[in-house]
Amino acid sequence: MTDLTTLNDSQLAAVKCIDHPSLVVAGAGSGKTRVLTYKIAYLLDNGYEPSSILALTFTKKAANEMKDRIAAMVGDDLARRLWMGTFHSVFMRILQAEHELIGFPRNFTIYDNTDSRSLIKALLKEQGLDSNKQYKPAEVFSRISNAKNSLISPTKYLSDARLAEYDRISGKPAMGQIYKAYWERCRQCGVMDFDDMLVYTYLLFEKHPEVCRHYSDIFRYILVDEYQDTNFAQHKIMLQLTKGGKNNICVVGDDAQSIYSFRGAKIDNILTFTKLFPTAQVFKLEQNYRSTQNIVSAANSLILKNRRQIQKDTFSKGEVGDKLQLIRTQSDIEEAVVVANRIKRLVDAGEPCEEIAILYRTNSQSRAFEEELRKRNVPYRVYGGQSFYQRKEIKDVLAYFRLLCNPNDDESFKRVVNYPKRGIGGTTVDRLIAAASQEGTSIWGIASDLRHHDTGLSPSAAAKVGVFTDLIDGLRSYSLQDGVSAMDVADKVLAASGIRHELAQSTDIEDVSKRENIEELCNAIAAYCSEQMEEAGRIVTVYDYITEISLLTDIEENKDEDAGKKVNLMTIHAAKGLEFADVFIVGMEEGLFPYVMDFESPPHIEEERRLCYVAITRAKRRCCLSYAMTRMRFGKTEFCRPSRFITDIDPSFLQLSGKGAKTYDDKPKIIVSKPTYHRMPAPETSDPVERASSPEYGISVGDRIRHERFGTGTVVKIENTGDSTKAHVEFENVGSKQLLLKYAKFTKLD
Repeated sequence: MTDLTTLNDSQLAAVKCIDHPSLVVAGAGSGKTRVLTYKIAYLLDNGYEPSSILALTFTKKAANEMKDRIAAMVGDDLARRLWMGTFHSVFMRILQAEHELIGFPRNFTIYDNTDSRSLIKALLKEQGLDSNKQYKPAEVFSRISNAKNSLISPTKYLSDARLAEYDRISGKPAMGQIYKAYWERCRQCGVMDFDDMLVYTYLLFEKHPEVCRHYSDIFRYILVDEYQDTNFAQHKIMLQLTKGGKNNICVVGDDAQSIYSFRGAKIDNILTFTKLFPTAQVFKLEQNYRSTQNIVSAANSLILKNRRQIQKDTFSKGEVGDKLQLIRTQSDIEEAVVVANRIKRLVDAGEPCEEIAILYRTNSQSRAFEEELRKRNVPYRVYGGQSFYQRKEIKDVLAYFRLLCNPNDDESFKRVVNYPKRGIGGTTVDRLIAAASQEGTSIWGIASDLRHHDTGLSPSAAAKVGVFTDLIDGLRSYSLQDGVSAMDVADKVLAASGIRHELAQSTDIEDVSKRENIEELCNAIAAYCSEQMEEAGRIVTVYDYITEISLLTDIEENKDEDAGKKVNLMTIHAAKGLEFADVFIVGMEEGLFPYVMDFESPPHIEEERRLCYVAITRAKRRCCLSYAMTRMRFGKTEFCRPSRFITDIDPSFLQLSGKGAKTYDDKPKIIVSKPTYHRMPAPETSDPVERASSPEYGISVGDRIRHERFGTGTVVKIENTGDSTKAHVEFENVGSKQLLLKYAKFTKLD
């Protein structure tokens, strides 16, 4: 018999309820997996056959963890006979057994997302539709996926006037026909995608009630993990299997952690469970075993602001712990410096790197923290994604820069010659490469002078190559003009190449992320240009910038990814299910978190608040929230307002951290001298002359200033006069900086 003495009262009650439907509301860190595994063991102890228990999870990792735990409790033989796995793996077994009823061969294959997009691209070509801009395969696939998860067949889609109108307004009137063609081609080829495994399971049970009854009779007990993340199709299949009332169902989840609506998850599935199952018993796992009391209490006070939720009062019997630290910085640059400094101190004090996480709302925010951690030799990894400068869209833009600096850079040429797509295919590029190899020159040497080389290109292909080389020639000429900075060139490249326009036209989530990353690259370029102008009166050319950034990316590409443990950088969505001793939640500003697209919709604001709840409850011992008063956006400095989620947290669980952080809303007046770019001044021929003050700029040694990007500091030295006046400033967080006052952006503090 299973030993249940280690369970707390709530866990024990949830485990022992096997005669009624049950809803287990499992707060963060409350032992959800423990309850699921003990419940399965308890069912086996009470006469249930392993093959009569269906346990569904969302990930292989969760399924394997449960299998291992159960095997350790009841033995491998019983554990192997359970129907346990992800929704897709279990439903695939059913579909293979019943393949004839759904018109598929037994050996049907599964398309992954790449396969599906490739098929959609081929179908678009067959139908003469534009796959480059109007009907991007990724966006088309996303719409088809949403339709399937809502159990909308192609026939139903085509007959729905509301969907037809939406497609017309969004510029994709042929969506229904594409969906139909994709559905039919998959059936012809005997393949399914991941969404089909849900759709066809539902259709199998709907059209063949006797089959549904058969499996309903087999599964005497059904357990579903993370029920708040189920979509419409998954929820409907659970209702089909329990319709006869012969079996019981237990769903486990936490409505406060429902954060995947963009994937089709429906929070109503868990909120309305007791209405669909009136005899269901509700168990609330409210004791948090992960976090300190202050962290749990702060998270509770935040989530209380949501109206649509299952009320619970999570608590911790652990140590009280530190209050949440609230860090206010002058700028996003200072924010990255402060967070990196704190992490460096933690690591130096012996905190394992893998126990530290920086969480952010969007992937593009990783750049500044990556750079500051590298400067301090703190090892890190970007969890679930690539490091900023290794992301494809960033490497594409940097390849344009490299080509402007060196047209003979063959790798950069090949990377961007058809990005964005301009009809220059692989055959054309191969012929250019062959000609360059034969003549012992670069690809550019051939492409820029096609009339004098035998490439075998058709007139049409040659014309397209000519358009590209003219584009690069024009951009190169512009970049070499006096007074043109790297930021000017970046803006010109993004506009003239069509990159900015292409990404702006798409609402696909991947393209939105790419757009944000490219905007962050522009912010980095603008910040570097501004810093060099302020410190040395120097214009940063595109060559200067690409040289500087190449050093960063070289370090990145050559570091040993397997050596040692690393600080974790990740989006909050990626952090769900994980835990760390120290968590830094950064970018806590309106428009960033909550994300700007979600401002006007209460359901979306509530999901954003749940996302913040998830972020806070990842922390075991310490949690820091940070926000910047100014942030670089689109290459320009903008004022920011602190996130509403900061004020949602009970202030008794918050502690302002750092010097001068007294209020949330004080906005200092910034003196902004808009720089006029010019040639770098001639070097001084004599030693700089120190001065106690600079009347022309209104500051003296000892004055306190607040800089637009570096924060608050003290003037420690002033040198020279007129346009050459420099101030040496010791900033509280970013260290010593030398400012050329003609271009410096600061205000003097009283």
